[in-house]
Amino acid sequence: MTFTPLHRALGLAPSPLTDDILDSAVGAGVKETDDLDWKSELPPIKNLSQGDVPKDIAAMANSGGGMIIYGVEEDQKSATRRKSVGELTEIHERAYRSAAVTAISPPIFGLGVHRLGTDPQAVAVVAPASVDGPHLVYKNDLFGAPIRNDADTAWMKERQIEAMYRARFDERRRTSDAVDTMYNEAAEGRDSQARAWFVAVAHPRVPVVLSRPDRHEISAIFERAETVSLSISRNHGVHPLNNMDGLNPRPGLRRWTAVNKAASEPWKESWADVHHDGSVTVAAALGGHRMNANAYFEGWQVEGRGLETGVADFAALVRAVSEAQHLDEYEVRVGVVWDGEQPLQVLDVDGMIRTYVGTSTTLRRFVPIRSTINAAGSDESFHREVFRLAEDCVNQGGITSLNIMMEPSINPED
Repeated sequence: MTFTPLHRALGLAPSPLTDDILDSAVGAGVKETDDLDWKSELPPIKNLSQGDVPKDIAAMANSGGGMIIYGVEEDQKSATRRKSVGELTEIHERAYRSAAVTAISPPIFGLGVHRLGTDPQAVAVVAPASVDGPHLVYKNDLFGAPIRNDADTAWMKERQIEAMYRARFDERRRTSDAVDTMYNEAAEGRDSQARAWFVAVAHPRVPVVLSRPDRHEISAIFERAETVSLSISRNHGVHPLNNMDGLNPRPGLRRWTAVNKAASEPWKESWADVHHDGSVTVAAALGGHRMNANAYFEGWQVEGRGLETGVADFAALVRAVSEAQHLDEYEVRVGVVWDGEQPLQVLDVDGMIRTYVGTSTTLRRFVPIRSTINAAGSDESFHREVFRLAEDCVNQGGITSLNIMMEPSINPED
């Protein structure tokens, strides 16, 4: 569900943004605020990044996020009537989004663009809250940091810029601490002296604060995650999502838990949590998998394919939560937890898809991998980020190539 400045001004609960909501806001004469800006016309596509668009978007992002609505006339900052802006073409939208990336530093991703109505037509642009401020706008050799001052746009003073940089670094430290806490919690209580465990956690850079999803919404997220996983990986090996009950999640402390359903095959044990704030945790048994019908690998022997399916399913769950909760960037930590005496071995496969030890590098400790994933990016860019994450995992064990993850396509526009 969406909650915008229009919802707040009209006293509405979170819901999809519609043309009727905009009509109601205009009829009520809703005033511009620090997170709502009325504009009567769309900016021309020519030299769009050289106009006011970067400044307007950066000001909203620097002020905690907000909405710019094109197609509303105002008087004394109050909406008076609708005015059609015509059709927003795909090329025009692409140029608009490009301005938010190329003309602002750090770039602003994840703009929400909503086409409202047909006659008159309006366009609502939602600039997300950002923790990477201050966002700077450059013109020639000069730069500035715009910010909303009630209904107007002003430029930050030096002390404001300093304070925002300090807030950025503090946020990164808090996020890193939150990720570490989740990782340790997910690893705690696993039989990691008997077998290695795949543990992965993700925390959104800007957590959800109003959401408390119900069981049906969480079930839909797990169902969507399975689809996303199979769009970036092959349906081979052991996928953790197949061994947890995502259709019947159980409530926990500010989270929903998909419990293990592989009781008859304990070597497939898998668990996942989707937290109310949008965080994600996955833990799956990785060592001691079945070798063949009559034998199992040792607890310290980890199949590279198992690492790949773990990364694919974990990232797919993050993507599904991001879509449902309207989140974008996540800080992630992925690792293998093993507390036994033997060193870890990451097993590769040969040309006949048979597992062997040949290229493995023994590890006394698997170093957890930290990364940032833009879960709201394009399919291609998301696939590439997950592919690199999986590569980092298997490379640490001496393996060069991935076998389960599909090769991502190259899109020059990403």
